[in-house]
Amino acid sequence: MLFFQRFSRTSRVVSAYRWCYSCSSASNSAFSMYHQLFNSNATINPLLTSKYETSCSFLHAARHHVHHSATSTIEDQSDPFSLVADELALVADRLRSMVVAEVPKLASAAEYFFKLGVEGKRFRPTVLLLMGTALNMPVSISSADRLSPAVPVVVVDNLEAELRRRQQCIAEITEMIHVASLLHDDVLDDADTRRGISSLNAVMGNKVAVLAGDFLLSRACVALASLKNTEVVSLLATVVEHLVTGETMQMTTTSEQRLNMQYYLEKTYYKTASLISNSCKAIALLAGQTTEVATLAFEYGKNLGLAYQLIDDVLDFTGTSASLGKGSLSDIHHGIVTAPLLFAIEEFPQLSEVVQRGFDNPADIDLALDYLGRSQGLQRAKDLALKHANLAAEAIDSLPESDDEDVRRSRRALVDLTQRVIKRTK
Repeated sequence: MLFFQRFSRTSRVVSAYRWCYSCSSASNSAFSMYHQLFNSNATINPLLTSKYETSCSFLHAARHHVHHSATSTIEDQSDPFSLVADELALVADRLRSMVVAEVPKLASAAEYFFKLGVEGKRFRPTVLLLMGTALNMPVSISSADRLSPAVPVVVVDNLEAELRRRQQCIAEITEMIHVASLLHDDVLDDADTRRGISSLNAVMGNKVAVLAGDFLLSRACVALASLKNTEVVSLLATVVEHLVTGETMQMTTTSEQRLNMQYYLEKTYYKTASLISNSCKAIALLAGQTTEVATLAFEYGKNLGLAYQLIDDVLDFTGTSASLGKGSLSDIHHGIVTAPLLFAIEEFPQLSEVVQRGFDNPADIDLALDYLGRSQGLQRAKDLALKHANLAAEAIDSLPESDDEDVRRSRRALVDLTQRVIKRTK
């Protein structure tokens, strides 16, 4: 009882969540008691009232984890996605509410890839939520606030709860920008499928798909403005510029640029890695971290994004349509030259003549695939992905040391993600 009185009085909701998460013996009656105490105090204390929605969300997450702790705690702590599964559910719910539009057709289009079952891997929000915890700074506890040593609780200030909500907002903004870019890309590529279902442009037409993408970007901008942090706003505004720049680079390559690995990597950074790298940096800035730490967060996201895209380029040649959720060999059919082919050209210079013809002739596609199969192109692309994955892991290992187990667990999860990226098959 003392525990719940203390936390309802101080509104340290996140601490209650962490304590409940770690205590497998907590009961439903305890959660019910907390709700009653919190609600009775919320009618008196405006500060508690302002945090009520956040606290209920965390409490719901705590209940879920406590009920399943006996069978899944060890597994959850080893799986990066499970570590933030409950927060991801909250982010997904808020995303669905954020993309509601007054016009029914626009609403249907905007929520197309946010519906249950088609949200995708939610890779980027997972990275950002883990990064938020990985960069948590130690909380100073005054003697007046210190609980009994017998109670295993880490006291977290209201400001930290607010910070977590703002970092969740970055995850939501990033996902909206990402999905908007997918909608626009599918129009440009005349794609038929995405995430294992028909693409939005195939279902509702190009005009609606473009407008839905624009709508998501506008909602992302509104959420971004609510953070009232000019440096973070500038970072994510730059991301949108990079997305356009990267797509333009891909559409307007010269003959020389098509065969240039550095040009390919620069374009890949703009199209894929800029979003996750700048979002990771934004997470660090919101946490008040130093320039050095923010740079390490950026480097992690940059190298993780490059590794992710390199493996995507490999899978475009080796994966099936079913496993990818989109058509395989889509890049080469669109005349896009990626790392595997660029490495193959180094071994077979005559392949460059085939590439320069643009793959309009199916026979040229078959010829290019033959050269690729005889080369080390696919393996060298995987090796380059591994190099960037290792650089991302090094960035996490270079962060200032911490004794906080939540911080260390999240950092291990971020390193684990670098390996999952290069080992994935879809």
